[in-house]
Amino acid sequence: MVLQSFKMAWKSIASNKMRSFLTMLGIIIGVMSLVVLVSLVSGTTDSVQNSISSMGTDLLQVTISDDGGTPIRLDDVEEVFDDDSIGAVAALSQESFTVESGSTSEDATVYGTTSSYGDIAGLEVVTGRFIYNIDNDNHTNVAVISYDIATEILGTANAVGSEISINGTTFTVVGILENDDDDTNSVYEVYIPYTTLIRQSSSVTTEVSSIVISAADGVDVDETESAVETILYDRFGDEDAYSIMSSSTIEEAMESVTNTLALLLGGIAAISLLVGGIGIMNIMLVSVTERTREIGIRKAIGAGRGVIMLQFLIESLMVSLMGCGIGIAGSWIALRIASVVAANNEYDLSFTMSMGVVWASVAFSVAIGVIFGLYPANKAAKKNPIEALRYMG
Repeated sequence: MVLQSFKMAWKSIASNKMRSFLTMLGIIIGVMSLVVLVSLVSGTTDSVQNSISSMGTDLLQVTISDDGGTPIRLDDVEEVFDDDSIGAVAALSQESFTVESGSTSEDATVYGTTSSYGDIAGLEVVTGRFIYNIDNDNHTNVAVISYDIATEILGTANAVGSEISINGTTFTVVGILENDDDDTNSVYEVYIPYTTLIRQSSSVTTEVSSIVISAADGVDVDETESAVETILYDRFGDEDAYSIMSSSTIEEAMESVTNTLALLLGGIAAISLLVGGIGIMNIMLVSVTERTREIGIRKAIGAGRGVIMLQFLIESLMVSLMGCGIGIAGSWIALRIASVVAANNEYDLSFTMSMGVVWASVAFSVAIGVIFGLYPANKAAKKNPIEALRYMG
């Protein structure tokens, strides 16, 4: 009986191909909206979280917005943050300058920092060395450059000893950072002594406003953050004078935002599916009316109410699931195109179809097919066989 109902449902769908496709269109659009939008959010979130994770999980970023007349100076940084739970401390400031070599130039982010920063941020110097304390003491014009600057501006990965111009000043390259193969974008970064950056920028002074701190070995980052909070409050007496940001805090905030965004977009897509369900119910009601005499004949030869109801319910379910299948296939194609476009534009993004979202789409489509098919199926099953046979529509 069930197999026969499937055959009859398929015959009805196949005999009105265009009408069936237009009925499915609402489900197709709804499924594509749900799968594509949620997958895009997930892909973007993964990229951002990977970038955050690469900073390390035991890193704290301190930003001082109001020193209250008691600034932390470059020479005092390590003394101020002298605590057993604190591992290393480094002052950090940045500017955007043009880096040149010969006729080749690029805009780059130039960081002024101290010797500890390389270890805190997990920077891997593959050739040469990082900045030394003596470089800051002597305001030396030395630079540690990213792999992309070495290869694209200097033309060689072995550029230690070469000279580059930063903001019109000549610097000697003393170190090359490791190439990040996972990052499809070119990274133009330069690290120079903090005291040297002071000479290059009028906005950078010995009064440090940005400090990077790592937790001591075996110490939880939350304990380190608590110690830093105490030190800063004791010095400034105002919680609004500074802010402390950890990579774990950023990850939690990012996860909260993206989960909310995914729910919002999923809700919008669910509305599209509901609209598609209304379209299915509308067409099924038309189908019931068109097939009134068929219903009358089937009832006259012994088909029960349950058989008639099952036939139309299966038809509704098939329309919904076929639309869902086409929508999932269309989503896969759309995500592949989005990944190719992102790669061609050098964005470090990869969009993959989440099976969780796919199964959610299938479950939602089944529910739509059943819920919006019940009323037309019930209406067909309740028809009086005598009146149905008299129907001349």
